[in-house]
Amino acid sequence: MPRIMKRRRTTLSDQLRRAVDECPESRYRICRIIGMDQANMSRFMSGQTGLTLDTADRLAEFLGMELVERSREGRKGG
Repeated sequence: MPRIMKRRRTTLSDQLRRAVDECPESRYRICRIIGMDQANMSRFMSGQTGLTLDTADRLAEFLGMELVERSREGRKGG
């Protein structure tokens, strides 16, 4: 019987990591501009740790990202 793989949702952290990877600025420069420790950036990018909301806010702002609320119609509990 074939095994059906559940599709994993892309997390906010995944989206931030992808945006950092696609950013033309170096990680070093990003860290300098947003006031983030380079070691923390390295651990975040490797998936070893997360970010505080404050740091995620600064990173998202630098990258020109924002959260957009999706419709809750048809979703459980919504």
